[in-house]
Amino acid sequence: MKKKSWIARLGKQLDVQLMVWPGVLLVFVFSYIPMYGVLTAFMDYSIFTGSRIFENPWVGFKHFEAFFGAPEFGTVMRNTIVISLLKLAIGFPAPIILALMLNEVRHMAFKRVVQTVTYLPFFLSWVIVAGLIMSMLATDGGPVNDTLKAVGAIDAPINFLSLPEYFWSILVSANVWKEVGFGSIVYLAAIAGIDPHLYEAADIDGASKFKQIYLITLPSILPVVVIFLILAIGNLLNAGFEDILLLAVNPVLRPVSDVIDTYVYRVGLQNGRYSYAVAVGLFKAIVSVGLLAIANYSARRSGNSLW
Repeated sequence: MKKKSWIARLGKQLDVQLMVWPGVLLVFVFSYIPMYGVLTAFMDYSIFTGSRIFENPWVGFKHFEAFFGAPEFGTVMRNTIVISLLKLAIGFPAPIILALMLNEVRHMAFKRVVQTVTYLPFFLSWVIVAGLIMSMLATDGGPVNDTLKAVGAIDAPINFLSLPEYFWSILVSANVWKEVGFGSIVYLAAIAGIDPHLYEAADIDGASKFKQIYLITLPSILPVVVIFLILAIGNLLNAGFEDILLLAVNPVLRPVSDVIDTYVYRVGLQNGRYSYAVAVGLFKAIVSVGLLAIANYSARRSGNSLW
């Protein structure tokens, strides 16, 4: 009876199962099966051994010690943490604010135009976005320099992408511009699920729009905000790869642009130090899991958590 019941349930859920299992299979093939390669972090891996990784000599924590003792360790960690915190502090609340503003727009045609314009950058690759930024900040015909010269703010064009003091601002601004529209979709959906009678009661009581947002909208979408905040904290060491690699083309920017991912790519992969690259990646993964667990534990006390 139980077997028949299980088969019957599977038949009733066939359409859902067909959507779920391809994703499960992809995760298993590309995320779980290759995990045995993590062992190379404790070996002197040679590419000539291929998948026969156990033929390589074991070296213990040699590569971890090499990373912690590397001259670039302090710079890489500082850049990773600072850039991640800037993206979190500015990029995380940006879609929430945009969703709150769009929710108050009553002119539907204008609202659709704004949503479309803010969503589109998300679907552009970082190659295109980096090209646009370089064109806008160009010293020869770039609209930013031309505008600043026209208003008398500068006397000569500034090569913004060659000056370290501007890099973090440019990087974070580009990320916010690219992600804010798509990120607001989830919050708009959460806001749409709020009971409209709450707003009607607040309006009758004389609550202003700001009070309605503060007392009704924000508390109602708080569970969603907390979940995304937990995930963002768990990804705190993922400061970026494509955006930094494409925007920091000038070696002068390396002291402020070199993060863990770009460091692994440059030192580990380009130089053929595969075990070293795996060790650095494993260190980042362990720290990320720890941050995720701490954030989830802290959020659980407020009644909202991933598990």
